[in-house]
Amino acid sequence: MAASTSSISRLGFRHHQPLVPNSGSPSQPSGSVSFHSGSHCFYFKPLEATRQLQLSRISVVVKAESRSEEMQVDTSLSPRVTAVKPSKTVAITDQATALAQAGVPVIRLAAGEPDFDTPAVIAEAGINAIREGYTRYTPNAGTWELRVAICQKLKEENGISYQPDEVLVSNGAKQSIYQAILAVCSPGDEVIIPAPFWVSYPEMARLADATPVILPTSISENFLLDSKQLESKLNEKSRLLILCSPSNPTGSVYPKKLLEEIAKIVAKHPRLLVLSDEIYEHIIYAPATHTSFASLPGMWERTLTVNGFSKAFAMTGWRLGYLAGPKHFVAACNKIQSQFTSGASSISQKAGVAALGLGYAGGEAVSTMVKAFRERRDFLIKSFGEMEGVGISEPLGAFYLFIDFSSYYGAEVEGYGKIEDSDSLCRYLLDQAQVALVPGVAFGDDSCIRISYAASLTTLQAAVERIKKALLPLKSAVPSFFYR
Repeated sequence: MAASTSSISRLGFRHHQPLVPNSGSPSQPSGSVSFHSGSHCFYFKPLEATRQLQLSRISVVVKAESRSEEMQVDTSLSPRVTAVKPSKTVAITDQATALAQAGVPVIRLAAGEPDFDTPAVIAEAGINAIREGYTRYTPNAGTWELRVAICQKLKEENGISYQPDEVLVSNGAKQSIYQAILAVCSPGDEVIIPAPFWVSYPEMARLADATPVILPTSISENFLLDSKQLESKLNEKSRLLILCSPSNPTGSVYPKKLLEEIAKIVAKHPRLLVLSDEIYEHIIYAPATHTSFASLPGMWERTLTVNGFSKAFAMTGWRLGYLAGPKHFVAACNKIQSQFTSGASSISQKAGVAALGLGYAGGEAVSTMVKAFRERRDFLIKSFGEMEGVGISEPLGAFYLFIDFSSYYGAEVEGYGKIEDSDSLCRYLLDQAQVALVPGVAFGDDSCIRISYAASLTTLQAAVERIKKALLPLKSAVPSFFYR
């Protein structure tokens, strides 16, 4: 068709001009129309031509589809992606949300998200930012106003001195952690991670082509890292030690004495840095106290301190966190962020300034939330402590209870099957008790299950009753010598 069209164009016909039929040609075939150009006369049979054109088009489509079917698209993914495990916390939360939206009365205790509203003063600062047109890009590292406020907070509350150019504001503490790992780790470097750990630490290390090295801890030691075990695992490849205090998922708080022991070991290894995740810093229960690792002698130069606003200030959706450390490392993280997401929300940063203006450790607004968290913690410890075969380490911070339910493993329930591990127990409790919890295997300890008590006391009471009822068939299926 392309060749015919070209020939017609050369003979003087244009695409947009109407073709006038010549009905006077004696030799014109019946039912056809003719067109003259100079001494040439062209005949077309409209109906047949239309059919031929349609058949031609069908043929072209079929051939195109055939080629498409024959073509093999490369659907492979980067080895980085295939090496990463999806977050069980997110998966279970999404599953529970879907069930709730379908009308199933699921109690969701999987996500680490405070059930409180963002304090009114903070929310109003964000609203005012919108009203006043403060809705444009900020500097990549964060507004000067917020970084100055963060420096003041770190000095007054944590005993660490930083300049604004040693602080990087990001879209959440999670981003700060990942950028820190990317900035300091080379392929093959080792990232030391005590277990139980937050689910994302090992996967972030893998994404950076580093090797996560997991150091198990025990419930009998309140899930705290043994300094001698740490020392035995360090070598020339050890690049980063991640410490989280108060801890997700255990709620454990590192006492200053133990941190000092760890600091002495770190000091012996020139390449070893420490990432101190302090996002739960303000959610802590007396007599426990928080110690920032960078405040210890000789550790400022080696420490990347990560914190944020999501947990203590109930600002999860605002997506605002920060990293503080030596300028050399922070500048590297800043460079990554400039090509990654750019700066954090201008509105959220105004809200962050208001949050830091609430007073020491968040003032009354945060202390009110912490008081409620403690009441909930005490209720859960008492309730599960009354059950046989349950191991509990009393959390001194955060809003999680990491409970050892392994004595229930091995039980077989009619109509459901065998409970083999934390994953199958959580699925069983979601099915039978309609309570969403996170299996401990996601945190590196398959003997336990994480319960978030960032929910109302009434909700927790209902959840405990459901869990106890669902566990009764398991208890009768497990020999008594398993209980301790």
